[in-house]
Amino acid sequence: MKRAFHPEAGPKPMGPYSPAVRAGDFVFISGQGPAEPATNKLIEGAIFAQTQRTLLNLASALQSAGSRLDDVVKVCVHLADLGDFQEMNRAYSEFFSEPYPVRTTVQSGLLGTMLIEIDCIAYTGS
Repeated sequence: MKRAFHPEAGPKPMGPYSPAVRAGDFVFISGQGPAEPATNKLIEGAIFAQTQRTLLNLASALQSAGSRLDDVVKVCVHLADLGDFQEMNRAYSEFFSEPYPVRTTVQSGLLGTMLIEIDCIAYTGS
């Protein structure tokens, strides 16, 4: 059985999808970007600030489904420019600790001024 969650403290979806879905002991988080929850608008700024906002939104989506960043086992990072990898990684390291989740990082065409989008899978079982 799967159940969708919509975080109260996160940005609203910009389409027909759920921000978080729990299926058994797994939580799947849709791609989160650097949108300010209060306005649902993308924040301005460089990759470091956009990564921080994106990960805060990711944490909010996880929390809505009864999970947290420490439960994350898989992360996929989409960057508008792979040249931003080092600064993204610097901000990312503030949110995750060992054992780190597995991760894929790719360059993608992203909407508007969005420099980053991140999705993840968390495991909440024992």
